[in-house]
Amino acid sequence: MDPQHAPGPPPPLEQALHAARALVLADLMSRGVAEADVVSLVEDSVAHRRWWVEQWPEGAGFLAGLVAQDVQDALLERYGRWPLCPVCGSGDPHALEVEPELGPDPHWVCHKAGVKVAAVGGLGGTDAS
Repeated sequence: MDPQHAPGPPPPLEQALHAARALVLADLMSRGVAEADVVSLVEDSVAHRRWWVEQWPEGAGFLAGLVAQDVQDALLERYGRWPLCPVCGSGDPHALEVEPELGPDPHWVCHKAGVKVAAVGGLGGTDAS
């Protein structure tokens, strides 16, 4: 390939979208729920968030948390709560929540116990289901 026409790295918007997709897919795969229909929910969210971040480029750092929340909401409507909290061993099962709702460095948090459980994309290191 001609070096002058070699493709460069993807634009920052694409990099941010791909990174958000990869983090959420990692969490889904770590819990064994990355079936084709669930992956489609991720793709739908990424497509929606592409438009959103095109309108507000400064929000690119918030994409991982937003995609995680979108997928969590879609899963709740179709299948139930996800991801379940691995911290609280008694009482009703409850889902973790993404904090901050709109901000960088999103984490899965248990509000009942008041603890950060894992970064978005890092559920593989916990016992959440």
